[in-house]
Formats: sequence, structure tokens, C-alpha cells
Amino acid sequence: MANLNSAIDSGFWDQNVSSPQTLEGTVRSVPGEPFPVDGARASRSHRIQQLSLLREGFPLGIIPAFAPASDKRLGSFSLNSLLLSPSSNNWWLGLVGQFKPRKLFSDIKADISNAEEWDLQVVKDTAKHFVDKSLYSIGLWTQIALGTSSSLLFSTERLGDKKGLRNKLMLVHPLEEHDLTVEAAWPDLFLDNKGRFWDVPESLNVDVSSLVPESGLRYRFGLHKSRGNPQSVSAGVAETGVDAPTSLMPGLCAKAAVSYKTNRDLWRPEEKEVKTEDKTEEEEDAPVFLPYDVRLQEPHAAISGIVGSSLAAWITGRGMLANGKKRSPISADVFGSACYTFQKGRFSKLYGDLTRVDARVDLPSASALAKKIFHAFRRSSGSSNNSDDTLWSPRLNLIFQQQVAGPIVFKVDSQFQVGAARMEDLIYSLNYSLRLLESGKIVAWYSPKRKEGMIELRVFEF
Repeated sequence: MANLNSAIDSGFWDQNVSSPQTLEGTVRSVPGEPFPVDGARASRSHRIQQLSLLREGFPLGIIPAFAPASDKRLGSFSLNSLLLSPSSNNWWLGLVGQFKPRKLFSDIKADISNAEEWDLQVVKDTAKHFVDKSLYSIGLWTQIALGTSSSLLFSTERLGDKKGLRNKLMLVHPLEEHDLTVEAAWPDLFLDNKGRFWDVPESLNVDVSSLVPESGLRYRFGLHKSRGNPQSVSAGVAETGVDAPTSLMPGLCAKAAVSYKTNRDLWRPEEKEVKTEDKTEEEEDAPVFLPYDVRLQEPHAAISGIVGSSLAAWITGRGMLANGKKRSPISADVFGSACYTFQKGRFSKLYGDLTRVDARVDLPSASALAKKIFHAFRRSSGSSNNSDDTLWSPRLNLIFQQQVAGPIVFKVDSQFQVGAARMEDLIYSLNYSLRLLESGKIVAWYSPKRKEGMIELRVFEF
């Protein structure tokens, strides 16, 4: 089924979305905005772990990616590689490098074409382009085990076309039935539903979450603190005249949310047990096809849903202005999602053994919808803030998956704003399922809206 946990996770500041704008391969979704499409959610494994496995299947261990740069001469195409990865029993370190070749090739071509004759000076001028710092980016990750279950992760990266370092520190401590996570980032990069990136100078999260169940009750609560005014950046270039999302403005916020998830099969074939003595010789000699992904091994039709509520209290930063309106010190809301899933095939044969459709309707904010209906009855023409304009309308998410050949599946994730009858997001992807991992796959995706694309490794996710 489509991921319903986005309904509760989208209200917090630590939901990761895939993006090659950072070497870490993730940015944050802006809390309080419509839930992101399933294809946008980042892999739960660290990028350094993905690269260590992905490099085995790529020439020279180089993995390509596409992301617009602040300097258009650099282009969008980049090459990423894991340079070093020493490790021990309770510690590992990884060094990642990135190279953008377009500017180098164009500068060398310009020098050669403008040269009247080939001499030593031309060679020297050409060689200088190889040491252009804007062509190279580098990132360092290290993780230390603290006891038997806790771990501390630190990462820092410097992008060639941007100034300063991007740092992150994360402590993970699993409890008996909960997960405790403490994260600090300076700066922290967020992505809103309009495709704009926001840099928050300092961000700190302390979060306690119950374990994610297949169905049933889930809750989470935590504290978030941000310092400094968020800056809108487009391909790394600061933008002016754009109002920042309310939830990213400076302040200290306490937030809690609870949700209940349920699912029910409408149709699922029953497995028939055939006794060995009743089998014919042809049936005994028939090959047994194992599924490429254990989570896609049964044809079925099902419905699922999640409903929940959240409560947020701003302890500091109550009077912050955003979108021409003061931030409310205390707010409460109700959210929910409903999904219908239909799958044909067992995803075990070479051709035509998987067709899957997921249709999910999201209601990000019941209060925004109620306010919209109230104004409609009052025939109010007064302006509302951008957040309400965005949140009042339900979203329809359509996910289509079709087997191409063997373990290769073509997938389309789309999102439509029902109230405005328009498409908000679209992501294409090719998925190569890894049978040895039971439910693991290599995903190559591209987003026309953001003009970004990258290759990821995802395990037990779809």
C-alpha cells in the first residue's frame, strides 16, 4: 500500500525527502504543508551506505546525479563516488567526492578554440581549469556506536559552488517500544511543496516516537528549535521577496501527534496446499519462481486509512510574522489519508507479472478545509494566508507500477490538488529489485518539477 505514515510525519521537522542538492542526498520537507508524494520520500539507509553498495554495480564506482547548480556553467550533471570507507567493530568513516564536468569541458574547449597556435601557455591555461574549486564537492561521514544499540552520526560537507560547510549531528537511541532521536543541523535545508528550497541557519530536533505498526495506534512528540531567518534558495542562489513558511521561522516549538491506521483486504487469493502424493510428475518438475520482492508477491485489492490529530505550542517566537500574518502560539488540527490498492501478478516471472495501482486521498488540514467552507457559506472575499490556500484542498496521489522485464519496474508517482484541478508533483522512476535482499531495490528517479534526479538504494520500502 502507499505510505500512510507521511500523514503524521509531515507535521514534524525531520521528514527526509530525496534530493541531490546535498551530498547526503536528502533535504527536509516543510512541516505543516501537504504530504509529499511517495516517490519523494528518502531512503531510510544513509547515503554513505548506499554508495558503498551501489559502486559495485557501476563502472569505477561512479554514480551519476542531476541537480541544478547556482552557477549555470556548472550544469546539472554530476559524478559521485565513495573515496574512502574505513571501519571497525564500532566505528566507520566515509569520504564522498563529487565532480561536475560540464564547466571544465566548456572552458577547455574555449581555450583551445581561441588559441592561435598550440604552445606551452595554452597547456598551462588548460591545466588551471582542473584546479577550479567550484568543480568539486566533498563530504565526510562518521558513525560511532555508543553501547549495544545507540549510535552517534556526524557529517559535514562542502559544495563547490556554495560557501561554507553544511553540518549535521544525530543521536539515535532505541528504547523498548520507542525511538529517541536528537538531531542538530547548521544549516538545515528544507523543500516546500512549490519546489523551493529554504536554508535555516540552525535547527535542533528532539523527537520521541512509538514504533511504526502495520496497523493500530502510533504517537510521537518532541521539541524543535530554529535560529536565524530562513533564506529562500533556488539552485543555491538566494531569492528575495518570497515569504518564508511559518513553521521555519525562528522559535521553540513543542509538538505532539497521534494517529490510528487500519487496513482491510477486499480480495486476496487463498493459497491452496497440494499434498505431495497428489502432485503429478509435471507439477513436481515445474520450476518454482521466487518473487523479486516479498512485499509484492501477492495479487490483491485492499483499502487502508489513517486519521490523526496534532497539537503544537510555540514557546518562543510567537509574534513572528509570516505571509503577512502572526504565527498562532497554540494550534491544533486533524489530518487523514485513505488509500485503495490493486495489484495483479506475483512479480516472480520474467514478463507481465506485475501491474499495481495505488490511489491515495490526503487531507492535510481539516481546520483549513473547515475555514474554507465557512468562508464559502459567508461568501467572504477576504484574503487568506498562503498556508490555508495550500492546505484546504485534498490531494489525490496516483501511483502506477508496471513490470518491464524481470526485476525492472517502471513507476510513476503523481499528485493532484483536487480543489484547483491541477497536477502538483510528478516523479518518474525505474526500479531494479534485488531478490537477495527480499525487499530491496535500486531506484533511479527524475523529478520534472525540480529538474533533479538521482540513484538510490531502498530496502523494505515502496
